[in-house]
Amino acid sequence: MHENESDSRPTILGVALDMDGLLFDTERLYWDVGDTVLQRRGHRYSHELQQRMMGRVGVAAMQQMIDFHDLNDSPEDLLAESDSLFGDKLATDITPMGGLAEWIDLLDETDMPFGLATSSQRKFVDIILETISWRHSMKFILTGDDVTEGKPDPEMYLKASVELGIAPSTMLVLEDSGNGCAAAVAAGAYAVAIPNDHTRGQSFVGAKLIADSLVDSRLWDLVRR
Repeated sequence: MHENESDSRPTILGVALDMDGLLFDTERLYWDVGDTVLQRRGHRYSHELQQRMMGRVGVAAMQQMIDFHDLNDSPEDLLAESDSLFGDKLATDITPMGGLAEWIDLLDETDMPFGLATSSQRKFVDIILETISWRHSMKFILTGDDVTEGKPDPEMYLKASVELGIAPSTMLVLEDSGNGCAAAVAAGAYAVAIPNDHTRGQSFVGAKLIADSLVDSRLWDLVRR
């Protein structure tokens, strides 16, 4: 893993966190859902399609699937089908990513304001939030329902900086996907990528650091400063 040592590191005044694949192991659920939907139509889900869909909101994500496989379905119908499958899986299988508890403890110990900036729909975010004890520690919760343009557009992270009341350049953003990282970079934030098994091969151009996990000491040093 590497870091651009020549980049100056501003004082971090707040943190915006992605959710899927960064805080919770939901990317495998999305993969299973996408594969089920496509198998019903004679196709299979792939890393290339996943990369196109990641970070996009609602029907925009489904349109990527339609265009990729030249499907005849409407994006609204595909979204409803996918939502039903995902909701069933999410209700019984919410798994935190490694190091999540320690990372949240660090943010609390350093009095670092933080919030959630996820492309997931609010109804799914609410299901996950019901399972965590630190939900009231967050300064804001932004979901796909709160933006017009999904990642890689910077809208999500520009709104996050407003919620924190800080300049984007002093906001640390953690992302696991290429599209999410691109959104953070475009917003002018201090972007750190933490790839997972589903996103490790994606491009993280512009990231200040590619961390190994939520307990990477280089990441913790950014907050402790």
